[in-house]
Amino acid sequence: MLIDGRASVQFGGDRALWLRVASVCDKPTYDGWVWLTGYSIDLGTGKALARREVFVQIAGLQIQPPTTEGAPPRNVAPVMRRRGV
Repeated sequence: MLIDGRASVQFGGDRALWLRVASVCDKPTYDGWVWLTGYSIDLGTGKALARREVFVQIAGLQIQPPTTEGAPPRNVAPVMRRRGV
């Protein structure tokens, strides 16, 4: 998710950041605002740089679709069932 000056003035100009959102706080805030917790992302490598908590306007968030190009396959463990249960 791109967080820039449209989401909050504190992220205007060169202070914009890409955030991989981990959670959205459910505590009440001002109407149209939300606390997000996540990790700032290095766009060159896709790696997380630092954990961040940001207070932003929902209408200003720039949600980007996930990319699957070059993504490693997910390892998903099969569901194990116990016999005789």
